[in-house]
Amino acid sequence: MATSGNANSNPQVLIAGAGPVGLTLAIDLGRRGVRCLLIEEQVDPRKLPKMERVNMRSMEMYRRMGLADAIRKAGAPETARMDSCIAVSMAEAPLVRLEYPPSGEAKKQIAACRDGTMPAEPAHLVSQYTLEPLLMDVARKTPNVTVRTGVALRSFSQDDSGVTAQVELAGGGTETVRADYLVGTDGGRSTVRKGLGIPLQGDGDLAKKNQVFVHCPKIWEAYKFPQARMIFFTNADQSVFSLQDSLEHFVFHTSCWGSEEEIRQTIKDTLRLDVEFEILSKAGWTLHLLLAERYMEKRILIAGDACHLVIPTGGLGLNTGIADAVDLGWKLAGTLQGWGGPELLPSYAQERRAVGKRNIEGSRYAAMGQISWRSAVRPYIEADTPEGRGARAAVAHLGYVEQRKTHEQVGTEMGYRYDTSPVIFPDDQSDGPWPPDVKEFYIPTTRPGARLPHMWLKDGSAIQDRIGIGYTLLKLAGSKADTSALEAALRARGVPLEVMALDDPGLRDVYGRDLLLLRPDLHVCWRGNQPPADAKRVADVVSGWQAGPLAVAETPAPAPAAAPAKQPVKMNW
Repeated sequence: MATSGNANSNPQVLIAGAGPVGLTLAIDLGRRGVRCLLIEEQVDPRKLPKMERVNMRSMEMYRRMGLADAIRKAGAPETARMDSCIAVSMAEAPLVRLEYPPSGEAKKQIAACRDGTMPAEPAHLVSQYTLEPLLMDVARKTPNVTVRTGVALRSFSQDDSGVTAQVELAGGGTETVRADYLVGTDGGRSTVRKGLGIPLQGDGDLAKKNQVFVHCPKIWEAYKFPQARMIFFTNADQSVFSLQDSLEHFVFHTSCWGSEEEIRQTIKDTLRLDVEFEILSKAGWTLHLLLAERYMEKRILIAGDACHLVIPTGGLGLNTGIADAVDLGWKLAGTLQGWGGPELLPSYAQERRAVGKRNIEGSRYAAMGQISWRSAVRPYIEADTPEGRGARAAVAHLGYVEQRKTHEQVGTEMGYRYDTSPVIFPDDQSDGPWPPDVKEFYIPTTRPGARLPHMWLKDGSAIQDRIGIGYTLLKLAGSKADTSALEAALRARGVPLEVMALDDPGLRDVYGRDLLLLRPDLHVCWRGNQPPADAKRVADVVSGWQAGPLAVAETPAPAPAAAPAKQPVKMNW
């Protein structure tokens, strides 16, 4: 058992599960002054492939924590190509190559952008087995955080003042831990979710795949075409090659369930490269599109895969969980520190479950794109015949359109909003209806509930880098509005508030209002050209002391008693 930190005695928050979501939550809580204990059943992290792309929104969040540069350094080189291909094999040119800039080139594009349409950070190729130890090291060094490995949550109960958990130690024996709150970031088989009796709803058991982890140092020497991040093969197995951050390791997803020698032969037959490789591990996994019926019960909450299970298409699984952690961290802090009202913590469940549902549909949308182009694959696709050439042309034609649905969901990643949250105060919406909630592109907006668009300031800094970890009132374009009543109302509640006046050219054109009130997660919670007529009400809504005017408390649909009338589409990826 390994222990670090100084919050083991009387933690305010007990976090079960030290994957990237639990680690991100612990780091965020620690920097907000909340004592937390993070427990993990595994003593040492395992080098098993799970995810390999931290998306642009997650990288923005890690930038706010001061971790973006370290993550980039730990992951793939910034010159690594992010291309995606559809191919018959790796021995010949791909039928489709969708080109996406390396993260270093993407950073240059972002540096030149002045219209708010791009993120502060591009996505980066970094495997979970690289990200997790990095975050673990940060968590162990973060004040107020204690990390204990080799400690498994076995049971728990709650009362009006806290949660009591029974944990089992790897070396034997049990302990009792008492905390104000318990958060389950313990994965798809979550002990916390199951202990609360929360069902998963949606489409389960869509397909099964064998995930083979491969080391191949000479892969890109043997491949005669530009390096790619992902390659989708047209073989009957519907195999997928997914590059890891070393550029020497990849995951081969296959339907082959035979012996290691049979799997090795399947890989050889698919790649068709004269190259040596080593199979490091193999593990079966099942594809699901499932959402927890609810995300919290009184003092116990769940986040990450514990409350949403998505297929890998679109890369929305772990990245959704990272955003869960960021949303939950400041709300737990506000509740524990007394400035957050009774609506604040429940708003986590309302906001993030809606996003979980939205992202599951984004993943389904991506998978349907792949199903579409795969429908053109024929057994004779490799034949040098009119039929074979026609099949290849059909796959290429569909693939250039449909495969983009997997990789081009910038709207899904950056455009989610919390407009019906109880802690969002709407404006008069005089700038027309909400921009469309689209997947393929992002429309910058500061409508309450939306993420603050990234903008550069005249000194060359990003606006996000100038904003602190509490609430921020932005006063733009030399606004002389007297916001003292709003400031006083927020401070009367104890809300951590900073007022920032900026007259940088271009900000007002993109942001659309003179005054913007930002939450700690940089989502806009109120805006206007003049101070609010009822400053106290705005302050009470955004800090959770009363529900906002457009608040919608989602009532999850009951789990079906029988098989659903609409059968789910069987997906291979």
